[in-house]
Amino acid sequence: MKPQHITTGKTSLWIFGYGSLVWKPDFKYRRSQVGYIQGYKRRFWHGDNFHRGSDVLPGRVVTLIEDDDASTWGVAFEVTGSQVEESLKYLNVRETVCGGYITKMVDFFPEGENQPPVQALVYIATSDNALYLGPASPEMIGIQIAVCRGKTGHNLEYLLRLAEFMRNSCPHVEDHHLFSIEKAALTVTSYLLAAQ
Repeated sequence: MKPQHITTGKTSLWIFGYGSLVWKPDFKYRRSQVGYIQGYKRRFWHGDNFHRGSDVLPGRVVTLIEDDDASTWGVAFEVTGSQVEESLKYLNVRETVCGGYITKMVDFFPEGENQPPVQALVYIATSDNALYLGPASPEMIGIQIAVCRGKTGHNLEYLLRLAEFMRNSCPHVEDHHLFSIEKAALTVTSYLLAAQ
């Protein structure tokens, strides 16, 4: 599904971020809201040979995997007016061209009582993508993240910023996958620093 088909005739759109968008949207928006989507789990199963890695050493970034019992916390951004087209143009390059993500519309549930869900656009990398790496142990993912770097910066920064967002904005949510990889990556990093 192409974003322009979703937004035809719309003057307002919500965009859900669950990876780097939570701390670095890099597009103008009217407002943002912490919340979650259901039916998906966040996993470091997608490769990145541009932003956080290279062709030789691809980094690992998050994508969403369908899971009926799961929910994923993040941030939704409401874009309005000219922001709709501008944000989609920017995200098409950042997420689709460079990242290999596709788009879907999902229900986003804002944090807080008595707030109805809203439809939000989300970018998801699927297993038929050439950059898709698939599952691995937290230790293996942590090692890969600890040593990779791309045009945007170290893969470790990506991991630590996402973990920091979850601790600060969603302290009641236990993201075992994220935090076990963070622990593994920091252990590897401490060994690498000690060996220098």
